[in-house]
Amino acid sequence: MALSDHLRELRGRLLKIAIVLVVALIVSLFFFDQIFELVLEPYAAAQRQLPDVNTEATIAGAGGPLMLYLTLCGTVSVVLTSPFWLYQVWAFILPGLHSQERKWSRVFATIAGPLFLSGVVLGYYTLPKGLEILIGLTPGSLTNLVEFGDYLSFLIRTLLVFGIAFEIPVFVILLNLAGVLPGRALGAHRAWIIIGSFVFAALATPSTDPFTMLFLAVPMVLLFAISEVVARFLDRRKAEADPVAGLDDDELSPL
Repeated sequence: MALSDHLRELRGRLLKIAIVLVVALIVSLFFFDQIFELVLEPYAAAQRQLPDVNTEATIAGAGGPLMLYLTLCGTVSVVLTSPFWLYQVWAFILPGLHSQERKWSRVFATIAGPLFLSGVVLGYYTLPKGLEILIGLTPGSLTNLVEFGDYLSFLIRTLLVFGIAFEIPVFVILLNLAGVLPGRALGAHRAWIIIGSFVFAALATPSTDPFTMLFLAVPMVLLFAISEVVARFLDRRKAEADPVAGLDDDELSPL
């Protein structure tokens, strides 16, 4: 295809994505009350556990309610339509991939989606505990006013951190398939990987409480262990197919 044909195809796919996003935004506006309750539930759960703390959710400015509608429903429309626009991106790239690359891209697309959603769900259910600890630090003589825009940003960052963290093992397997990260290297640095997982969880979680850190770090360690097992299995398969593939340049060949 000529460059102009690629640009026309890109324009067509971007137009489809824009139309679907607008339709999803309009539909989500009709379900604003349910969406709002779902988003506010972690804060409400933390509030129920803190009867002695004065805390209220607030919204500022005359245009605040309108921005609340647009921000909340816009975020939901992007999330709900992600399978469609991710497919459009993948379909645009697909013709440039080799058959083997297409096969692995389908496999990892199938695995990456559920892993990301699992991380998001776990982050959603651990968020109330983090909010409870943070809001619980409020002195009894003060009222903690939680601005909803800041709260929404805090919630989105937490869910993204959990979702992206669950994708790390997928990238580990990709590096192994590319020959960059052999399984034995993962085993040799296992202790540092565990320490790094806890450090990453401590730095990445916005709530900074130990419970949220543990809820993120422990699954990451388990996923890394699974990725090490898969990487070692793939290394054995490659060694059986090509016995001298893993030898260094100056290593004695069995031949």
